[in-house]
Amino acid sequence: MANHLLHLLTQWRKQPEDCEWVLGTVYKTEGPCYRKPGAMMLFNGLGEQFGLLSGGCLEADIQRQARRVMLEGRARTCSYDTHEDEHISHVASGCGGTVHVLLQPVNAQAHFLHLEAVFQALSERKTGLYYQRIPDSRGSVESRFIGTEAIPRTGVPPRSELIEEDDAEWLITPIVPVPHLFVAGGGADARPLVAIAHQLSWQVSVWDPRPANARREHFLNADWILKGAASDLFEFVLRKSVDAVVLMTHNIQLDSEALNVLRDVPLHYMALLGPIDRRLKVLEQAQMTESELKTPLAGPAGLDIGAELPESIALSILAECHASLMRRSACSLTGVLV
Repeated sequence: MANHLLHLLTQWRKQPEDCEWVLGTVYKTEGPCYRKPGAMMLFNGLGEQFGLLSGGCLEADIQRQARRVMLEGRARTCSYDTHEDEHISHVASGCGGTVHVLLQPVNAQAHFLHLEAVFQALSERKTGLYYQRIPDSRGSVESRFIGTEAIPRTGVPPRSELIEEDDAEWLITPIVPVPHLFVAGGGADARPLVAIAHQLSWQVSVWDPRPANARREHFLNADWILKGAASDLFEFVLRKSVDAVVLMTHNIQLDSEALNVLRDVPLHYMALLGPIDRRLKVLEQAQMTESELKTPLAGPAGLDIGAELPESIALSILAECHASLMRRSACSLTGVLV
């Protein structure tokens, strides 16, 4: 299940115009909660839900509240105390925090909450700010989207925040596109890498000029499959705003060709499959030194998790890539690893 806003809006756009929809948004939390302010979810009149506002313990009741919003055509808020004390709350998930949820009808009268503008920005890999008015007693429905390049595409996105404006309270949420992973190599071991990246809601491109590799039936989750020469990659990677690259063709010549083309691309992660001596051979074949690369080369690729099989190797690489994109340490949160 894809939970990024881009995929939620894709589902919304598939339905007929007469289908009723409600956008649910976490606008405030107190204490530890599964989702943070800015998390969004969509509900429709068919009883379908897209996304998550909790670990699954609140959605049934939020669906019931969303039905009221559909009937009344007004925005409303609801709060959930998730302490273990069942006398305090019927949800009692044990998370120990309180979640405040904004529910807004998505209809023509509310300009469909300007979600089409949000969808277009995400589809074009652009960033922006989404404003949602916290309703007063009249259930006012108001939102707007402002595109801006001031928000970085990588790193932990700026937090959503509540502000006071024009005698009203507004939630401002940064809108950031999903990461785009480029995989050079379409062999059997690339399949789990692409599949897991897809499960993370990432966009994925696969390149391999060899006829037997990168076949569509083996990479159904890839957004793009490229079969041309390495010299064609530079323009594609820039045009599609690629964030991360993994070189895994198992061919020194092909890896070196791709590395040469991508050497000046401003990436946030670049990895090469194989041991250190193979990395040196690829660099030698490419006639370059690591200092000439715009992005540091992670080779061997991945984190040391004891990976041996293609699936665990893919997990290792994507964990390192995710940490790099989010600019995190990839360390244990509890320090249990020694």
